[in-house]
Amino acid sequence: MGPPVDPVATSEIPPHAADVVIVGGGIIGLSTALFLARQGVSVVVCEKGHFAGEQSSRNWGWVRRMGRDPRELPLIVEAMRLWDEMPDLVGTDVGFRKSGILYLCETEKDVASREHWLKSAGDYALDTRMIRGDELAALLPGASRPFHSALYTPSDGRAEPQRAAPAIARAAAKAGATLVANCAVRDVDTSGGRISGVVTEHGRIACSTVVVAGGVWSTRLLRRLGTRLPQLGVRSSVLRTAPVEGGPPGAAWAAKFAYRKRLDGGYTVANGSYTRHDIVPDSFRFFSDFIPVMTLEWRDLRLGLGGWGPRSPLAPGVKSSFERIRTLDPEPITRSLSAAYAAFQETFPIFRNVPVVQQWAGMIDATPDAMPVISTIQSHPGLIVATGFSGHGFGIGPGAGRLTADLVTGSKPIVDPTPFRYERFIDGTRPRPTTGV
Repeated sequence: MGPPVDPVATSEIPPHAADVVIVGGGIIGLSTALFLARQGVSVVVCEKGHFAGEQSSRNWGWVRRMGRDPRELPLIVEAMRLWDEMPDLVGTDVGFRKSGILYLCETEKDVASREHWLKSAGDYALDTRMIRGDELAALLPGASRPFHSALYTPSDGRAEPQRAAPAIARAAAKAGATLVANCAVRDVDTSGGRISGVVTEHGRIACSTVVVAGGVWSTRLLRRLGTRLPQLGVRSSVLRTAPVEGGPPGAAWAAKFAYRKRLDGGYTVANGSYTRHDIVPDSFRFFSDFIPVMTLEWRDLRLGLGGWGPRSPLAPGVKSSFERIRTLDPEPITRSLSAAYAAFQETFPIFRNVPVVQQWAGMIDATPDAMPVISTIQSHPGLIVATGFSGHGFGIGPGAGRLTADLVTGSKPIVDPTPFRYERFIDGTRPRPTTGV
């Protein structure tokens, strides 16, 4: 079972028409809705389960610029600016703190990898730097051993996933957006080659623009339009501890664990080097697309059987998998979490008697180049996709929502959207992942 999420008041039945329908009530779709509603656009957000019920509330809670693909850096810089403004934007504290993030290095090889990123980031490196010795030790109070060095970004930070997306949802509703929970979108209608509406389980909504921001579910809905989106799900497991005094103040990634301090005084802990893909039919359909990223991450990748639900049926009016699985709630990989927490406790002995309060898992929407798709779809005017954030979506979410809203309205984009175009998967471009999921 996922972590408890702040409640969001929603409508029971969608309106018959709107300018824009957004499919998916995670942080990307909700941020898009907020920026559209603030411009007076009539927008409806349809969520098949409850808002922020899947990966938007199940992630680590990191808000980072460090370590990102250089192509994402302009967008995360804008997202960080929006996180700074979040209390004014949504009217409440969502737990965003610039507490700093460390990438801990054990060997010279680790250092070389981090320095390579630092060089590739160029002017976007900003305050990121390599640190060691006393400066590093001061950021790891109570550590049982020294670390060789670390890549450190003081301006990176954290926020609370279970609070942030719901707060954005409430702000979007206040600005005029209509939020409808338990409202699965079964199909997307076209007329004369353009988007003309969506068919939901509660009836049709006429609209001229549809934004598909459904995370791992996006591929299934787009397939109904004949649009091939190579995207697969990666299961990520997380635990949270009870509150503890005297632990490290920020967040860090190490080979055997990753952590960040929570606003409630506890810690979110995960395995920093474990990714699991549960094999589904799309695993075979998109196998060749994912060879480059699998090559990059083969040491950390695990494969499993069982999948995460049936394919959406194609027959009109048939109850879809979007309705059969309201909230995707995969089982956490407890063995991985136990190993991560043991390594964390060994490094920080203060946690040896601190109990684990909860464990959960979420499904990350991953693309072959670990880059999101934030794009119009040329073959379907009026269709926009915002998905495939590959584990980076929470931190970049407000910026991605702003960019998606710009694409909807035709405004000058907050950043150049070219790196996120959908057509890179169909125009012969070779996927070039530079970071993992």
